[in-house]
Amino acid sequence: MPRIPFVVIGGFLGAGKTTLLNRWLREAAGQRLAVLVNDFGAIDVDGTLLDTAAGHRTMALANGCVCCAIGDDLGGALTQVLAMTPPVDAIVVETSGVADPWRVAQYALADPALVLEAVVVLVDATAIVAMDADPRLTESLRRPLAHADLVLLNHADRCSAFALADAEAWACAHAPNAVRLTAAHAALPWGAACGAGLHEARGGWPAGPDPAHGRRFIQWSTRAGGPYDATRLRQWLRQLPAGVLRLKGVLPLADGRWAELQYAGRHGSLRLREAGTVAGPALVAIGLAGELPEQTLAEGLVAAAHG
Repeated sequence: MPRIPFVVIGGFLGAGKTTLLNRWLREAAGQRLAVLVNDFGAIDVDGTLLDTAAGHRTMALANGCVCCAIGDDLGGALTQVLAMTPPVDAIVVETSGVADPWRVAQYALADPALVLEAVVVLVDATAIVAMDADPRLTESLRRPLAHADLVLLNHADRCSAFALADAEAWACAHAPNAVRLTAAHAALPWGAACGAGLHEARGGWPAGPDPAHGRRFIQWSTRAGGPYDATRLRQWLRQLPAGVLRLKGVLPLADGRWAELQYAGRHGSLRLREAGTVAGPALVAIGLAGELPEQTLAEGLVAAAHG
């Protein structure tokens, strides 16, 4: 039996992992992908934001940090995928924004039914240098790059030439042996990660464990039903307190549509989605332990309600 290609997507909060995964789901024409999604928080927001496509199988892993907290859940999900008939053409794991993707990749190295194609790590080119200056974030930012096969400097369209050059220099310093590319809107073709032999060409050894990294972050989540006012939600995004590193989710609007909210790197956006495309309201914010302003978030959301 041919081995099934295994691709891991990693990267810090807000780097564009789900955007990349949605692109691959649309572009993997003729291939049947099994997608395993791990979200850091009590609500599987990433699974909600995925564009489902015919023929693909999506599975949500238990909440937490996939590389250190739910290894048994990942192993069980892989067992289910490998038992599928007919077999899938490839497996993609999207790790949470605080996970170490290399520890996930080792599942493929240990299973003879799998072949590790690539560890793809996304970097927010607009914010990486400033975030790396914060010693509380340094380990979480640099560790995923240590065994990356491909580093994608995303959001390049939002950078000045000087800021992009600084981000490229940072990535070169921390992933000197990886393929490094720049992109806007996570524009990396599926064929660049699967079938290109990236990991085989690079090789490498696993890094030592860091069991504490998953405890550096906390999350606040809600399924508050609304409805909400889109203008007020946009204003709320512009005024989010500094303790919020990442916010994402979908909320209902008074006109029957849905608002998809994204916030990272001090940049927020709201995209309208039609009714029927979302299962229900879900919102998650992530920050450093002890610094996430949960009450302020809750109060701001109440103020954004319609009426």
